[in-house]
Amino acid sequence: MIRFWKTDGAVRARAGIRLAAMLPLAAPATDINVGGELLRVLLSLVAVVALIFAAGWLSRRLQARSRPGGRRIRCVEAMALGARDRVLLIEADGKRLLIGAGPGGMRTLHVYEGEAPMQEDPPALLAVPDLAQLLSRWRGKS
Repeated sequence: MIRFWKTDGAVRARAGIRLAAMLPLAAPATDINVGGELLRVLLSLVAVVALIFAAGWLSRRLQARSRPGGRRIRCVEAMALGARDRVLLIEADGKRLLIGAGPGGMRTLHVYEGEAPMQEDPPALLAVPDLAQLLSRWRGKS
């Protein structure tokens, strides 16, 4: 073992030459085209984002494909009753079923026969005064 702190300069020089011979030669520095590399990275990013959007569009398109006979069952409404309990209103072959679903399973609560009831119009909203009227009322009170 060579101890550098106790040897003379010639021994240190020979050890340095041996060490340099064992190391691989460094490649010469090349000019890097920063603009070209930035353009390549940006184009790659745009391509990845485009692939993500294309995959999303394709998955929605394949899920929306309906069977030749059409759908005979659909979920009209769902409401959570608790952390794991739900009530579902299902329409199947012209009938509506009220179903309770929970950790213990599913259970039919009620079967509505015949046509689905027509939804009533929501109650008319009261006329709300505009901002100028509200400010004039507020100024009059103070």
